[in-house]
Amino acid sequence: MPLVKMSEFLNYLDENNLTAPAFNTTNLEMSLSIINGANELNMPVIVQIAPTNVKLSGYDFIADIVKKAADKVDIPVTLHLDHGMTFEDIQKAVEAGFNSVMIDASRLDYEDNIKFTQDVVEYCHQRGVSVEAELGELGGKEDDMVDESDDQTDPTLVEDFVNRTGIDLLAVSVGNIHGLDEPPKINTELLDEINNKVEIPLVIHGGSGISDDILKQLKSYNVRKVNLASDLRKEFITTVGKRYEQNNNEYNLISVLLDAQKNVQDVVKTKLGALNKV
Repeated sequence: MPLVKMSEFLNYLDENNLTAPAFNTTNLEMSLSIINGANELNMPVIVQIAPTNVKLSGYDFIADIVKKAADKVDIPVTLHLDHGMTFEDIQKAVEAGFNSVMIDASRLDYEDNIKFTQDVVEYCHQRGVSVEAELGELGGKEDDMVDESDDQTDPTLVEDFVNRTGIDLLAVSVGNIHGLDEPPKINTELLDEINNKVEIPLVIHGGSGISDDILKQLKSYNVRKVNLASDLRKEFITTVGKRYEQNNNEYNLISVLLDAQKNVQDVVKTKLGALNKV
């Protein structure tokens, strides 16, 4: 089916009491792994990409890939910009046909974060695009960036932030971290407190390192979107590396990429099962 708007996608999740994984893509193979894996389980899925990775394909190319792949399946698929840092990032994604964007202004002080986010919300909502924003900062490693900060979301600011910005999804920092370098310690009490302050869906970044037991609990806190990137990328790279170790004269690129695609697809299904007890 055609890509669906994030607003419609979130309604579907609510109606079916589901939490959707938001898998980060980088290329054709990753995109197909994500969508085909979700389709095998008949589960909705979010495909997303960050500006740090879009330099490989460009916004238009990755949007075309995801749109064409979504057209071939019967599950809800939506396309999201992860960690947009500048207004230009947002504009390029919207112009390419992304259904939603994340504006990450969490590095700014509180009032500047609100002002920047308000500008993005106004621009996007006029074009039917949903907006995710972050309150609090996550530490850890994402792509080639290392962030030593660990600024958990202040629950006393959540209601004010959501009301003044008009965002559609709120990304929170509750002990979750980017990457796989160290296990996160999710503060479910803080997550529960935040959930009781606002009605909009919550988002957890850094889902790759979170245990399956915790992943299963997230929907009870109105977490509707969980970002997953590192474990998919690791599986892809590991598969290619193993094929090289098996035969360092390998030249059949299609065979190698099909192996990587299949293995990533298996990870996609595992994570979908962890989130929704498939």
